[in-house]
Amino acid sequence: MIGSDGLTDAVKKETDAALNAHGLIKVRVQSDDRAGREEIFQTLADELNAAPIQHIGKLLVLWRPLPEKEKKVSEDRMPGPRDIKVLKNSSRYGQRPEVKTLRVLGNQRLTPGGTVKRAKPKQRSVKKRSQD
Repeated sequence: MIGSDGLTDAVKKETDAALNAHGLIKVRVQSDDRAGREEIFQTLADELNAAPIQHIGKLLVLWRPLPEKEKKVSEDRMPGPRDIKVLKNSSRYGQRPEVKTLRVLGNQRLTPGGTVKRAKPKQRSVKKRSQD
């Protein structure tokens, strides 16, 4: 919202932050002067490298493509927990098998028998351990 002070540095900064966050924004101008609003519209579009989309009354619409967000990838990150459904045969024959939901953490694995075991560290030979 641009008040009676007009287009200030603070307004430009907030408009730039809003374009970075959303891409398409609406800016309301309180001025009654149509030529002044057109000038503000073009100034914002030029200084912020945005495309002037629409100017209806006191409402200005600006668009700028969103910048690519960088995902932080941690090398030591482990996989998260996952819920797995396991069918276990009943102890009494002829009964329906039981369905159990087990939570398996990132450092665990599920055996064919349906039990949860911790993952073992990767085996390394004696020669390779001595080289490190």
